[in-house]
Amino acid sequence: MSTHKLIETNDATLKFFAQKNSSTKGALESLAEETPVAFVYNGISHVVMMASPIDLEDFALGFSITEEIIKCPKDFYAIEINHLDSGIELRIEISTECFVSLKEKRRNLTGRTGCGLCGAESLTQVIKYQQESNASTNQSFHSNHIITALNKFSDNQALQKETGSTHAVALYNNAGKILLIREDVGRHNAFDKLIGAAIKQEMNETNNFVITSSRASYEMIQKLTYLNLKLIVAISAPTALAVRLAKKIGVTLIGFARGEHFTIYSHKETIIE
Repeated sequence: MSTHKLIETNDATLKFFAQKNSSTKGALESLAEETPVAFVYNGISHVVMMASPIDLEDFALGFSITEEIIKCPKDFYAIEINHLDSGIELRIEISTECFVSLKEKRRNLTGRTGCGLCGAESLTQVIKYQQESNASTNQSFHSNHIITALNKFSDNQALQKETGSTHAVALYNNAGKILLIREDVGRHNAFDKLIGAAIKQEMNETNNFVITSSRASYEMIQKLTYLNLKLIVAISAPTALAVRLAKKIGVTLIGFARGEHFTIYSHKETIIE
Protein backbone atom coordinates (compact mmCIF):
# COMPACT_ATOMS: atom_id res chain seq x y z
CA MET A 1 0.00 0.00 0.00
CA SER A 2 1.45 3.33 -1.06
CA THR A 3 1.66 6.18 1.42
CA HIS A 4 2.79 9.73 0.79
CA LYS A 5 3.33 12.43 3.36
CA LEU A 6 4.10 16.05 2.57
CA ILE A 7 7.18 17.20 4.47
CA GLU A 8 8.00 20.75 3.36
CA THR A 9 7.99 23.15 0.44
CA ASN A 10 10.26 25.90 -0.78
CA ASP A 11 10.41 28.13 -3.84
CA ALA A 12 12.03 25.60 -6.16
CA THR A 13 10.83 22.19 -4.99
CA LEU A 14 8.05 20.23 -3.36
CA LYS A 15 9.35 17.61 -0.92
CA PHE A 16 7.44 14.59 0.29
CA PHE A 17 8.04 11.33 2.07
CA ALA A 18 7.11 8.29 -0.03
CA GLN A 19 6.75 4.74 1.27
CA LYS A 20 5.51 2.04 -1.12
CA ASN A 21 4.71 -0.64 1.44
CA SER A 22 5.47 -1.71 4.97
CA SER A 23 8.49 -3.79 3.95
CA THR A 24 10.38 -0.95 2.27
CA LYS A 25 12.03 2.04 3.83
CA GLY A 26 10.65 5.44 2.94
CA ALA A 27 12.58 8.05 0.98
CA LEU A 28 12.46 11.82 0.82
CA GLU A 29 11.70 12.83 -2.75
CA SER A 30 11.68 16.22 -4.43
CA LEU A 31 9.67 17.50 -7.37
CA ALA A 32 10.55 20.65 -9.28
CA GLU A 33 8.01 23.42 -8.89
CA GLU A 34 6.33 24.76 -12.04
CA THR A 35 4.51 28.02 -11.43
CA PRO A 36 2.55 30.50 -13.59
CA VAL A 37 4.60 33.70 -13.73
CA ALA A 38 2.82 36.77 -15.10
CA PHE A 39 4.82 39.60 -16.66
CA VAL A 40 3.04 42.92 -16.08
CA TYR A 41 4.62 45.98 -17.71
CA ASN A 42 3.65 49.43 -16.41
CA GLY A 43 0.41 47.97 -15.08
CA ILE A 44 -0.53 46.08 -18.27
CA SER A 45 -0.41 42.26 -18.30
CA HIS A 46 1.71 40.99 -21.19
CA VAL A 47 2.29 37.24 -20.91
CA VAL A 48 2.20 34.32 -18.47
CA MET A 49 5.09 31.87 -18.48
CA MET A 50 5.34 28.51 -16.72
CA ALA A 51 8.64 28.59 -14.85
CA SER A 52 10.60 27.59 -11.77
CA PRO A 53 9.89 30.32 -9.18
CA ILE A 54 13.53 31.22 -8.52
CA ASP A 55 15.86 33.95 -9.84
CA LEU A 56 12.80 35.91 -10.95
CA GLU A 57 14.54 39.30 -11.19
CA ASP A 58 17.07 37.75 -13.56
CA PHE A 59 14.20 36.19 -15.50
CA ALA A 60 12.36 39.49 -15.82
CA LEU A 61 15.39 41.37 -17.12
CA GLY A 62 16.58 38.60 -19.45
CA PHE A 63 13.11 38.00 -20.91
CA SER A 64 12.57 41.74 -21.42
CA ILE A 65 15.83 41.96 -23.36
CA THR A 66 15.55 38.83 -25.51
CA GLU A 67 11.91 39.60 -26.37
CA GLU A 68 13.08 43.14 -27.25
CA ILE A 69 10.55 44.72 -24.92
CA ILE A 70 13.38 46.97 -23.76
CA LYS A 71 16.31 48.20 -25.83
CA CYS A 72 18.90 48.16 -23.04
CA PRO A 73 19.08 47.55 -19.27
CA LYS A 74 18.61 51.27 -18.59
CA ASP A 75 15.04 50.94 -19.88
CA PHE A 76 14.30 48.48 -17.04
CA TYR A 77 13.45 50.73 -14.10
CA ALA A 78 12.12 48.51 -11.31
CA ILE A 79 10.44 45.21 -10.45
CA GLU A 80 8.02 44.14 -7.73
CA ILE A 81 7.44 40.41 -7.16
CA ASN A 82 3.99 39.50 -5.84
CA HIS A 83 3.22 35.96 -4.68
CA LEU A 84 -0.47 35.23 -5.24
CA ASP A 85 -2.60 32.14 -4.64
CA SER A 86 -2.75 31.53 -8.41
CA GLY A 87 0.93 32.13 -9.16
CA ILE A 88 3.50 34.92 -9.21
CA GLU A 89 3.12 38.38 -10.68
CA LEU A 90 6.16 40.37 -11.83
CA ARG A 91 5.21 44.04 -11.90
CA ILE A 92 7.87 45.63 -14.07
CA GLU A 93 8.40 49.33 -14.74
CA ILE A 94 10.02 50.19 -18.08
CA SER A 95 10.70 53.41 -19.97
CA THR A 96 7.81 55.24 -21.59
CA GLU A 97 9.32 54.79 -25.06
CA CYS A 98 9.57 51.01 -24.64
CA PHE A 99 6.08 50.81 -23.16
CA VAL A 100 4.57 52.67 -26.12
CA SER A 101 6.31 50.23 -28.47
CA LEU A 102 5.02 47.27 -26.44
CA LYS A 103 1.44 48.55 -26.59
CA GLU A 104 1.73 48.86 -30.37
CA LYS A 105 2.85 45.24 -30.64
CA ARG A 106 -0.09 44.18 -28.50
CA ARG A 107 -2.52 46.06 -30.76
CA ASN A 108 -1.12 44.24 -33.79
CA LEU A 109 -1.98 40.91 -32.15
CA THR A 110 -5.56 41.86 -31.22
CA GLY A 111 -8.30 39.90 -32.96
CA ARG A 112 -6.20 36.97 -34.15
CA THR A 113 -7.61 33.48 -33.65
CA GLY A 114 -4.08 32.06 -33.42
CA CYS A 115 -0.75 33.86 -33.46
CA GLY A 116 1.70 30.98 -34.00
CA LEU A 117 4.91 32.69 -32.99
CA CYS A 118 3.40 35.33 -30.75
CA GLY A 119 4.52 38.84 -31.58
CA ALA A 120 5.67 37.97 -35.10
CA GLU A 121 3.76 39.48 -38.00
CA SER A 122 6.06 38.45 -40.83
CA LEU A 123 8.76 35.91 -41.64
CA THR A 124 11.47 38.54 -41.19
CA GLN A 125 10.47 38.90 -37.53
CA VAL A 126 10.94 35.22 -36.73
CA ILE A 127 14.72 34.90 -37.21
CA LYS A 128 15.91 37.84 -35.15
CA TYR A 129 19.13 38.37 -33.26
CA GLN A 130 21.29 41.09 -31.82
CA GLN A 131 22.34 43.05 -34.89
CA GLU A 132 25.96 43.45 -33.79
CA SER A 133 26.39 39.73 -34.53
CA ASN A 134 27.92 38.86 -37.88
CA ALA A 135 29.70 36.01 -39.63
CA SER A 136 33.21 37.21 -38.76
CA THR A 137 34.80 36.40 -35.42
CA ASN A 138 38.30 36.51 -34.00
CA GLN A 139 37.52 34.44 -30.92
CA SER A 140 39.18 31.08 -30.32
CA PHE A 141 38.48 28.38 -27.74
CA HIS A 142 40.64 25.49 -26.55
CA SER A 143 38.91 22.11 -26.70
CA ASN A 144 40.53 21.12 -23.40
CA HIS A 145 38.88 24.08 -21.67
CA ILE A 146 35.51 23.14 -23.15
CA ILE A 147 35.94 19.57 -21.89
CA THR A 148 36.94 20.85 -18.44
CA ALA A 149 33.73 22.88 -18.30
CA LEU A 150 31.63 19.97 -19.54
CA ASN A 151 32.99 17.59 -16.92
CA LYS A 152 31.96 19.96 -14.12
CA PHE A 153 28.68 21.12 -15.66
CA SER A 154 26.43 18.66 -13.83
CA ASP A 155 28.17 19.33 -10.50
CA ASN A 156 26.75 22.86 -10.48
CA GLN A 157 23.14 21.87 -11.24
CA ALA A 158 21.75 21.84 -7.71
CA LEU A 159 18.08 21.80 -8.71
CA GLN A 160 18.58 19.07 -11.31
CA LYS A 161 20.40 16.90 -8.76
CA GLU A 162 17.50 17.25 -6.37
CA THR A 163 14.63 16.77 -8.81
CA GLY A 164 15.98 15.28 -12.06
CA SER A 165 13.60 17.39 -14.15
CA THR A 166 15.15 20.79 -14.86
CA HIS A 167 17.36 22.40 -17.49
CA ALA A 168 20.45 24.48 -16.88
CA VAL A 169 22.42 27.08 -18.80
CA ALA A 170 25.87 28.08 -17.53
CA LEU A 171 28.33 30.82 -18.43
CA TYR A 172 32.07 30.04 -18.51
CA ASN A 173 35.18 32.07 -19.13
CA ASN A 174 37.63 31.15 -21.86
CA ALA A 175 39.58 28.92 -19.46
CA GLY A 176 36.51 26.79 -18.69
CA LYS A 177 35.82 28.27 -15.24
CA ILE A 178 32.15 28.65 -14.36
CA LEU A 179 30.92 32.19 -13.81
CA LEU A 180 27.16 31.76 -13.53
CA ILE A 181 24.50 29.07 -13.79
CA ARG A 182 20.73 29.30 -13.86
CA GLU A 183 18.16 26.47 -13.77
CA ASP A 184 14.50 26.18 -14.69
CA VAL A 185 11.92 23.64 -15.80
CA GLY A 186 12.10 25.40 -19.19
CA ARG A 187 15.33 25.67 -21.19
CA HIS A 188 14.43 29.07 -22.63
CA ASN A 189 13.60 30.36 -19.17
CA ALA A 190 16.96 29.15 -17.86
CA PHE A 191 18.75 31.00 -20.66
CA ASP A 192 16.77 34.20 -20.06
CA LYS A 193 17.63 33.99 -16.36
CA LEU A 194 21.31 33.59 -17.22
CA ILE A 195 21.19 36.57 -19.59
CA GLY A 196 19.54 38.74 -16.95
CA ALA A 197 22.08 37.72 -14.30
CA ALA A 198 25.07 38.23 -16.60
CA ILE A 199 23.89 41.69 -17.63
CA LYS A 200 23.18 42.73 -14.03
CA GLN A 201 26.65 41.59 -12.97
CA GLU A 202 28.28 43.13 -16.06
CA MET A 203 29.80 39.85 -17.19
CA ASN A 204 30.23 41.01 -20.75
CA GLU A 205 33.52 39.46 -21.83
CA THR A 206 33.08 38.40 -25.47
CA ASN A 207 35.36 35.36 -25.08
CA ASN A 208 33.05 33.70 -22.55
CA PHE A 209 30.91 30.79 -23.68
CA VAL A 210 27.70 28.99 -22.72
CA ILE A 211 26.79 25.35 -22.04
CA THR A 212 23.15 24.28 -22.15
CA SER A 213 21.70 20.99 -20.91
CA SER A 214 19.16 20.98 -23.73
CA ARG A 215 19.16 20.69 -27.49
CA ALA A 216 20.29 23.76 -29.43
CA SER A 217 17.31 25.25 -31.24
CA TYR A 218 17.51 28.43 -33.29
CA GLU A 219 16.06 30.35 -30.32
CA MET A 220 19.07 29.37 -28.21
CA ILE A 221 21.39 30.78 -30.89
CA GLN A 222 19.35 33.97 -30.93
CA LYS A 223 19.55 34.33 -27.16
CA LEU A 224 23.33 33.86 -27.20
CA THR A 225 23.72 37.01 -29.30
CA TYR A 226 22.21 39.18 -26.56
CA LEU A 227 25.34 38.44 -24.53
CA ASN A 228 27.47 39.06 -27.65
CA LEU A 229 29.03 35.59 -27.34
CA LYS A 230 30.38 33.34 -30.07
CA LEU A 231 30.27 29.80 -28.65
CA ILE A 232 27.39 27.66 -27.43
CA VAL A 233 27.84 24.05 -26.32
CA ALA A 234 24.76 21.82 -26.15
CA ILE A 235 24.55 18.47 -24.40
CA SER A 236 22.01 17.31 -26.97
CA ALA A 237 21.59 17.82 -30.73
CA PRO A 238 21.10 21.06 -32.62
CA THR A 239 18.38 21.65 -35.17
CA ALA A 240 19.24 22.25 -38.81
CA LEU A 241 17.95 25.83 -38.57
CA ALA A 242 20.16 26.45 -35.55
CA VAL A 243 23.21 25.31 -37.53
CA ARG A 244 22.33 27.55 -40.50
CA LEU A 245 21.79 30.56 -38.25
CA ALA A 246 25.02 29.91 -36.32
CA LYS A 247 26.97 29.76 -39.60
CA LYS A 248 25.39 32.98 -40.80
CA ILE A 249 26.11 35.09 -37.73
CA GLY A 250 29.50 33.76 -36.69
CA VAL A 251 28.52 31.53 -33.77
CA THR A 252 30.42 28.32 -33.12
CA LEU A 253 27.84 25.65 -32.36
CA ILE A 254 28.81 22.41 -30.61
CA GLY A 255 26.35 19.60 -29.98
CA PHE A 256 26.27 16.10 -28.50
CA ALA A 257 28.84 17.33 -25.97
CA ARG A 258 29.37 14.56 -23.46
CA GLY A 259 32.54 13.64 -21.65
CA GLU A 260 35.48 14.26 -23.95
CA HIS A 261 33.51 14.00 -27.17
CA PHE A 262 31.52 16.60 -29.06
CA THR A 263 30.54 17.54 -32.61
CA ILE A 264 31.33 20.96 -34.10
CA TYR A 265 28.56 22.10 -36.45
CA SER A 266 29.72 25.60 -37.38
CA HIS A 267 32.91 27.67 -37.49
CA LYS A 268 35.23 24.80 -36.62
CA GLU A 269 38.22 27.11 -37.17
CA THR A 270 37.59 28.77 -33.76
CA ILE A 271 38.27 25.55 -31.83
CA ILE A 272 41.90 24.85 -30.97
CA GLU A 273 42.58 21.13 -30.51
